[in-house]
Amino acid sequence: MAPPRRDASPQADRTDREIVVSRLVTAPPERVFEAFTEVRHLSRWWGPDGFSTTTRAFDFRVGGEWDFVMHGPDGTDYQEWISWTHIAPPGRIALRHGEFRDDPHAFESVLTFSPEGPATRVEMRTVFPTKALRDEAVEKYHAVEGGQQTLGHLAAYVTETGRTDEVG
Repeated sequence: MAPPRRDASPQADRTDREIVVSRLVTAPPERVFEAFTEVRHLSRWWGPDGFSTTTRAFDFRVGGEWDFVMHGPDGTDYQEWISWTHIAPPGRIALRHGEFRDDPHAFESVLTFSPEGPATRVEMRTVFPTKALRDEAVEKYHAVEGGQQTLGHLAAYVTETGRTDEVG
């Protein structure tokens, strides 16, 4: 009897653990990338509708960390932690995101910044350790809508700051 067929594609192994959100931003990749790489920008747009962010530490480099609190519209504080695992300006950022360092439920995200004419396509691919954690993020925390709202805030921020020359 032949062994069961295995799909060697890493994509096949993670589709049920993945969330993908993208948005076209009317700005060049360099400007959009910068909005992700400097805390003075991140704190002005990061998070879904009604959320604000307080940064405790920020070191944008491979191995560096962003330790922050997201404040929900209902007054709930969410401890957050990100470690940058890959940085390739202005096209790609990879990171690990959890509530704290060594969080066993941390997920991994890859953000790509692809030029589309005068704009940039931002794509955020997030892979959770398990399907159950992905489903919880989608159902309990509305991760898809939150990701879309966050990228919407990015687009609005970059567009507005492009007019005032604050970014870039």
